[in-house]
Amino acid sequence: MPSLTGAPIQIIASLLAVLAFAATMWLWPRMGGRSWRAWLGRLGAFFGTQIAVLAAMGLVANSYFGFYSTWSDLLGLDGSPGTVVDHQPGGKAVSVTGEQKMYSSQGAAQDRSGVIQKVEIHGERSGLTGTPAYVYLPPQYFQPAYAGTKFPMLLALSGYPGTPEKLISLLQYPASTLKAIEAKEMPPTVLVMMRPTLVANRDTECMDVPGGPQAETFFTEDLPKAMSASYRVDDRPEARAVIGDSTGGYCAVKFAVRKPDSYRAAIALSGYYEVHNDPTTGDLFGGSAELKQDNDLLWRLQNKPAPPVSLLLATSNNEENYPATQQMVAAFKAPTRLSTITLDTGGHNFHTWTREIPPALTWLGSRLPQPQPAPAS
Repeated sequence: MPSLTGAPIQIIASLLAVLAFAATMWLWPRMGGRSWRAWLGRLGAFFGTQIAVLAAMGLVANSYFGFYSTWSDLLGLDGSPGTVVDHQPGGKAVSVTGEQKMYSSQGAAQDRSGVIQKVEIHGERSGLTGTPAYVYLPPQYFQPAYAGTKFPMLLALSGYPGTPEKLISLLQYPASTLKAIEAKEMPPTVLVMMRPTLVANRDTECMDVPGGPQAETFFTEDLPKAMSASYRVDDRPEARAVIGDSTGGYCAVKFAVRKPDSYRAAIALSGYYEVHNDPTTGDLFGGSAELKQDNDLLWRLQNKPAPPVSLLLATSNNEENYPATQQMVAAFKAPTRLSTITLDTGGHNFHTWTREIPPALTWLGSRLPQPQPAPAS
């Protein structure tokens, strides 16, 4: 079966829609009359053309926005709550399943190659596995001068439902990160790209769900541990940051505010600041009003001790999250540091986020430690 997000199925669906329209125009005069056969013919042609056009538009929109990555995801067949996997000591925390090179335009030819690896990240404490996930290793990671150097880490999260592939192709995180590194606006950084959900088509909002998936534990404990065990990644919290759009933005700020020993900097692009149960989430709180409140980020800034983290909230004057973002700005206290990006216009979409990512990475560059190469002999 062709890929749900691939170009071939979009081309086929578009051609079928054009053919259906052309056939309807050609046959319409031949289906005149008032007989029931003529009425059925006209109705069949009309609705057939509409279905073909809507299917083609839906496939193109799905590929662009990354709503559903597979047919089983679309049809709701991946509805299992996930399986807890027990791992033995010494098991690999990160399994590499694919790799492609990504080249820089700077430096000597042998020093220009970075790598994007497709990986599975196994959570020791949560028992969850992050897959598919992608790790971008910048050219400096492979250069002899940095052979013994540890690098800062940036976790990039998509929205829900979304795919990590769109973080590469549409939001262009590796390309934007490399450009910022080359411009010396950002230190050489290892980039991890994932969805915010780890259990098929359930939106966990990155929570440790009572009696359910422990998503927050995976992202705040398992993932940093796995990355520092498998790559030369600095294991200090000040060397870790997280960025995300929409649901991923909520998760990013939550990780920093609730677990500052995991991430000391967070960036939310069109993020929101509280969550509610809905059909995609199921019961997130186990009936606990206290747990719901504890995951309300505005309430935490207003009522909890201020964490020593840096937050960047991106919005626009006509975005739905603009009023809540202004409330976050009014609520934060030192030692929390809070910055904003406010566009004149912008919606909840990839085009808006691609405008916000470059300045966000520049902002982050002054908050991550600079990895130091070995002194020249």
